[in-house]
Parts: sequence; C-alpha cells; structure tokens
Amino acid sequence: MVESQTWASRRGSNPRPETNEQVLDIPITPTAEVRQHNLYGTGLLGTFISPNLLTGFLVAAWYFSNVGVLLLNKYLLSFYGYRYPIFLTMLHMISCGAYSLIAVKWLGIVPFQQILSRRQFFKILALSVIFCFSVVCGNTSLRYLPVSFNQAIGATTPFFTAIFAFVITCKKESPEVYLALVPVVLGIVLASNSEPLFHLFGFLVCVGSTAGRALKSVVQGLLLSSEAEKLHSMNLLLYMAPMAALILLPFTLYIEGDVLGVTVEKAKGDGFIVFLLAGNATVAYLVNLTNFLVTKHTSALTLQVLGNAKAAVAAVVSVLIFKNPVTAMGMAGFAVTVMGVVVYSEAKKRCKA
Repeated sequence: MVESQTWASRRGSNPRPETNEQVLDIPITPTAEVRQHNLYGTGLLGTFISPNLLTGFLVAAWYFSNVGVLLLNKYLLSFYGYRYPIFLTMLHMISCGAYSLIAVKWLGIVPFQQILSRRQFFKILALSVIFCFSVVCGNTSLRYLPVSFNQAIGATTPFFTAIFAFVITCKKESPEVYLALVPVVLGIVLASNSEPLFHLFGFLVCVGSTAGRALKSVVQGLLLSSEAEKLHSMNLLLYMAPMAALILLPFTLYIEGDVLGVTVEKAKGDGFIVFLLAGNATVAYLVNLTNFLVTKHTSALTLQVLGNAKAAVAAVVSVLIFKNPVTAMGMAGFAVTVMGVVVYSEAKKRCKA
C-alpha cells in the first residue's frame, strides 16, 4: 500500500531553486495634465527660475500687458490720429485668434476642446456679440476720455454684474454686498462732476463697455454652465476671437469706410504704424494669456486683488505719460470707487464662506 503524500512532502520532494529575484520599479506614465504642468509650471521654466521669481515675472507681465494695451490704444486713437476703433478691435480679435491657435493647438498650453453641438456654437456666438460690443465701446471711449477716467468707470464692473445677475438669473446678494456697491457708484459721481476732460459720448460708451463686460461674465456662466459645454478660457477665446472678427468686418467697412486702404497708405508714409498696430494686437492677446497664467500660478482671488490695483496703476501711469489734468475731487472719487470695489470683494468672499 502506497502511503499518500501530503502537500508538504510533495513540495519538499520537488524543491524550487532559490533565485535572487529583483523587483523592478517601473514608473507610472504621467498624465497629460502632469506633463503640461512639468513643461509650463516647474519643469523647463523651473530649471532656470525659482517658483517665486516665476510668479513675480508673470504678475509683472500681467501688469505690463493690461496697462500697455490701454496706453497703446489711447496713443493710437487720440494722439497718433488713427481714429478707427472698430478696425483696431478687429485686429485685436484676429491676433487673439491666431495666437490662441498657436498656444492651444501647437504648444498645448491647455488641452484642446472642440465645439460639441450647434447649440453650443450659437451660445459662443452670442458671447462673441457681447464681447465685440464691450471691446469696441471701450476702445472708442479712449478717443474722448483720459485713461485715468476710463479706468475709474471700468472699476464699476461689480455694480453692473450684480444688476445683471439679479435681472437675468434672479440671484440676490446679501444686504452687505449691495451696501458695498454704494461707494462704487458714489465715487464715479464725484469723479465725473470734477473731470476736466469729461465728454458725454465718451462717458456713455465707456459705461456701455463696462456693462457689456459684466453682461458677458453673467451670460457666460449661464450659457456654458453644464459640464459638457464648459470651455477653458483659452479655448473659449480661440473660438470667440474669429467670430468677433467676422462680426466686426461689415461694421468697420460701413462705418469707417476704406480703413484698410487708409492704413496701407499710412504705412507707406510712416512704417512706424505697422509696428504700433502689430505690437498693440500682440499685447492685446498677452492680456488674456497672462490672465490665465497668473490665475494658474496663484489663484483667482489674487487676480481679483491685482485687478483692483491695476486701475490705479493705469491711471497714475497715464497721467505721467499723457499729462492729462486731474483734480483733487476727481482723485478722491476714483479712490472711493476703488475702495468700494475692495469692500465689495471682501463682502462677497465672506458671504461665500
């Protein structure tokens, strides 16, 4: 009778040779977001620049582009004599579309997103119309108003945002938030009454630009609210800019006449205008690019704080460069408006908390 073998005896009768097995630590393939962060965050740039220096550089670039485009627009439209704000805005849109295509499709700064439906297309088209209105009004106002007063009016954007949010979405804010808007409006009233270069038409189109900017932010949140339709800001600009350029083309031809022929003739006599227009259009795109980069490397709250200070910086620089007259009451009104915006931002933050 054969004795049955147990599992242990069978195991012992057929021993496996001992080997020094070496476990290989295979790294996980990084995702696209990680690769982009390494490339544009702390990778290539981080090799040469520390994170703090990089953030400081981006903030400086943000200030340079935002203030620079205002000063260049003012110089072109008021001092250089290039009185074609619609055509100038169309050049801005063409530039933003071209640079966005390079940044998104070729450089891959953000993942490319496609328009998924006809409904989404018409929503973006509606935003482009509002965008055109706001930018054209803003550029037109610079023909008649100094940059300092233009920025004071532009600081009232939260006031119009609160109005449109209530009218369109029935969204109510706390009494504290509405109370903070009182100095925002009061400051503009004081600045308007004491502005030496006040121009009624310029004032109205500047208010229209500010209201259009606020309306765009509200409508954008309303139209592109679903997760399927949300677009990154850089992708949204990629689609909105060409649409805006096409919308502006018939208006510039009808209102401003043979502006392209006039521009070519000016370029033949003075090549400096080519440099001005190309530089102006490039800086207009840098405004959008640096907005994204500063938000990415800091936060949306930091960008909001920088925006509050930007109006004051632009006003001071414009006064130093263009020597436009200012009054003590005007400066006081501007300061009241900016402080009102700061108080409004703090009240909004406390309500969200």
